[in-house]
Amino acid sequence: MSTRPIFVVAGVGNGSGTGAATARIFAKAGYNVALIARNGDFLKTFADDIKADGGEAHAFPIESYAGPSIQDAFAAIKTQWPSSPLRVALFNTAYGAWKPFMQVTQKEIQESVDTNIVAAFAFAHEVIAAFQAFDPDQGSGTRGTLLFTGAGSSLKTSDTNAVLAAGKTGVRALAMGLAKEFGKDDIHVAHVIIDGTIVTDRTRQAFPAEKLENLNTRLSPSSIGNSYMYLVNQDKSAWTWELDLRPAHEQW
Repeated sequence: MSTRPIFVVAGVGNGSGTGAATARIFAKAGYNVALIARNGDFLKTFADDIKADGGEAHAFPIESYAGPSIQDAFAAIKTQWPSSPLRVALFNTAYGAWKPFMQVTQKEIQESVDTNIVAAFAFAHEVIAAFQAFDPDQGSGTRGTLLFTGAGSSLKTSDTNAVLAAGKTGVRALAMGLAKEFGKDDIHVAHVIIDGTIVTDRTRQAFPAEKLENLNTRLSPSSIGNSYMYLVNQDKSAWTWELDLRPAHEQW
């Protein structure tokens, strides 16, 4: 039975973004990778791809990011790798609607709150309980690291970005509270502000090719993933609570 540490990520999209890139990085570093998302067919294919590349991964599809679905996913993870400690978790889901405020619908507001905030609370609750079930790692002295993918809109927003900004501000507040409460329990909580355009299949359709091809004006999913690994490997004497990532030529 594998006793390798577990890395769990909620939100991997179609495999071209931050969640998927980070999953590959942690798989190569020797983690059992637990994939949580709503697209079950893709999730299994992606897990198979990681295995074909020499890693260990398993898909845990959910119907929604509601609390009971997230609880079921973590119960299944424990069943899949009963003797492996959960050491790293990444909450990478998001929802936004880019439109003038008077065009925003009640459904879009609720979706932002449910996906960005309520789901983050449910995910964090399961993660911290899993961290507390194991002794701290003998090497680092850390029980585990909980990461949140944030956005520049948690600090500043545009005139059409209120829906995402409200949700991401809530995530940031949650992460700060958890960092202060559980740091003394050897649990590292970090919030990562992503301020710029990430290269994904979706952004390739929405942005000019020259912007995404220019390393100075966009973010690479794998570079973000490497920054997450950096946070996990930090010494306890100098933990980062918040990391701000942006391309060199971002207008900030």
